[in-house]
This record gives sequence, C-alpha cells and structure tokens, in this order.
Amino acid sequence: MKKIVKNYIHTFKGLSREVWWLALITLINRAGTMVIPFLSLYLKDNLGFSLDDVGWILPFWGLGSFVGTWLGGKLTDIIGYYKVMLGSLFLTGFSFVLLGYVNTFAGLCAGIFMVMLVADTFRPAMFVALSAYSKPENKTRSVTLIRLAINLGFSAGPAIGGLIITGIGYQSLFWVDGITCVLASILLLQVLHPKKAKVLDEIKVENPISVYKDKPFWVFFIAMFIFGFTFMQYFSTMPLYYKDIRLLTELEIGLLMGFNGFFIFVFEMPLINWLVNTKKSKIKLVALGLFLLSLSFVVLNVTGWLGILLVSMFLMTIGEMVAFPFSNSFSIERSKKGNQGEYMAMYAISFSLAGIFSHNIGMQMIANFGYEFTWNFIAIFAIIGVVILGILLKILKKEHG
Repeated sequence: MKKIVKNYIHTFKGLSREVWWLALITLINRAGTMVIPFLSLYLKDNLGFSLDDVGWILPFWGLGSFVGTWLGGKLTDIIGYYKVMLGSLFLTGFSFVLLGYVNTFAGLCAGIFMVMLVADTFRPAMFVALSAYSKPENKTRSVTLIRLAINLGFSAGPAIGGLIITGIGYQSLFWVDGITCVLASILLLQVLHPKKAKVLDEIKVENPISVYKDKPFWVFFIAMFIFGFTFMQYFSTMPLYYKDIRLLTELEIGLLMGFNGFFIFVFEMPLINWLVNTKKSKIKLVALGLFLLSLSFVVLNVTGWLGILLVSMFLMTIGEMVAFPFSNSFSIERSKKGNQGEYMAMYAISFSLAGIFSHNIGMQMIANFGYEFTWNFIAIFAIIGVVILGILLKILKKEHG
C-alpha cells in the first residue's frame, strides 16, 4: 500500500509551482459551477419550461461559449493570458448571481449567452498560461493536473448542489457559483501576477501559420466537435433520463455524477503517466477514449438494471480520462506553429460549437423518438468520430514523411 501511495505521489513530481496554483484556482472556480449539471432540471421543474423550450434555451450556453472562446483567443494574443483570466473570473462571478434572478424565456436565452461569453474567454487564456508555465516534457501531465482540479470541483459541486437544492433551493446555487468565481479571481491576483509567476516555455513564432490554413487541425476539429457533442449529453439529456426513466432524485443524480469526478481525481494522473510512458500516438488514444464514450450509451439500452447507470458512467469516465488530456496536448503541440491563443481558442470552440447543437438536438430527439433511439444515434455518431481520427492518423503520417 505504501508503495502504491509513493508511486501515485511520484506521478505529480516535476510540475511547476505556477501549474499547481493554476490548478487550485481552477478547482475553486469549478467547484462553484454546481448549477450547470442541474440547469436542464432547473429550467424544466423549477421554472416550468417544456422540454421543447429547454431544448431552445440550452443552445445559448453553447453559443455564448463559442463567441466567448473565440474572443478569449483573440484577446489572449493581444493583451496576454493573465489579464484575460483575471477579467473573466471576476465578471463571471457577478454574471452568475444576476442570472439567478432571470425567469423569462428571452431573458434566460440572453442571460445564459452572456454568462458563458464572459466565462469562456477564460478557456484559451488558461490553456496558453498552462503551456507557458510547463516544461515541454510536462505538458500532458500539466493538462492532467488541471483536469484533476476540474473534476475534483465537479465531483464536489454536483453532490453539494444536490444537497443545497434539497435543503434550500435552486436560487442559492447561483450565489455560490458567483462567489467562488470572485474568490478564484482574488487568488489569481495574489499568486500568478506576472511579477510573481515564472514562465518556463515562452513561445514566440516569427512567421506564425494561421490555424485556418492548418488542414490536419481541422480534421481534428471535426472529431473534437463529435466528441463534445457526445460528451455534453451527460450535462443536459442524461440528468433528465436519470430522473424521468430511472427515477433518481436530484441528490442521487448529484452523487452519480460526483462519482465521475472523484474517480478521475484518484486514477487519471497515474493512468496518464503510464500512457505517456508507453509513447502511444496521442490521436490513437483520443480515438480509444471516444470509442469508450460511445459504449457508455450503448449499454444503457441493454438492460433495465439500475446498476448499469454506474457501468455507463464508468465507461464514460475512462473515455473522458483518456481523450481529454491527449487531445489537449495535441492542440498545444500544434499551436507552436502559429498564434497560441488562436489555436487553443479553436480547440475550445470545437466543444462550444458542439454545445450549440448538442443540447437542442438531444432534447428534440428525445421528445420525438424517445431515449432508446437517441442513445443509439449518439453512439453511432461517436463511432463516426473514431473513423475521422483514423483518417487524421494517415494524414499526419504523410505530413511527417
């Protein structure tokens, strides 16, 4: 047991102090996003919107994320990642609090759009900061540490969120979200100010290649869109499935989703450390992750046994653990050819764009065809993404001669 703990701790060695601070800031920020997994339930059960209405409101989450991520990439290349991260965290805090007082259809569409626009300017800036604070050989492990922080926050967030909803109500969630974002901005100001932070990998490209001319990256972009489309069902249609079909309470839903974050927190770093040492192709590993995500939907239609929900969540979690760090690391490596903010923005935009379509299409398919058909469709769509990643592998082999 002592050896296992020692080996686990060893997987974290060599990461910079700045990466650890960035992880802590991300943890505080993400622990406060407990309203997100319950947003579809909040709109349907608390505010009384129909599934059709919810299906039209949620795409504004993805649309705001799309615009915010693009803007964040541009601003990062112009004014730098630090100012973008600080401004985003601080303004997001106030935006979340205000959103809690909006209850009309049009107001929620506009409010969710603005919250996500402000919040997701943070994403490309954070990726560029992560690259700057990491030695080249530590990029993938640094990404994994940030994901650990995100998932620890997500594991605590839904569980605490379920308790708050049960005991106090939905309104307080928006306040908690807002306060934690402001706290994260204060910590960023204290520990990662440019005068205090040490840059380990500052990349300056004399003649940067535009991401829009990087054809292999766009093949990768399409695969990431499919990955995001599939993955985001777990934050919109899946909570409804848990409640309406499997009859789980909000607290049980929170605990089930919390399992995802807790499992990632415990096992992802050792897994990624082992996979990095195997020297496997990053794209092959992303394809494996997407395949496992596809399976997580297939098994839901196999049996009515309640335990299959845990099996499904386990498959999704392993797929996520493998796909996210290596897809992110591939993007960081590719970004060295051009403007980093632009490249990392496009990587994040693939998921933002998925968010625009994922929630609405998922809701509409469930309303018209039911959950079983929808899960089969999502699984097949994910397999198409696996095939596209296979095509990308061949393109990259030709590129490298």
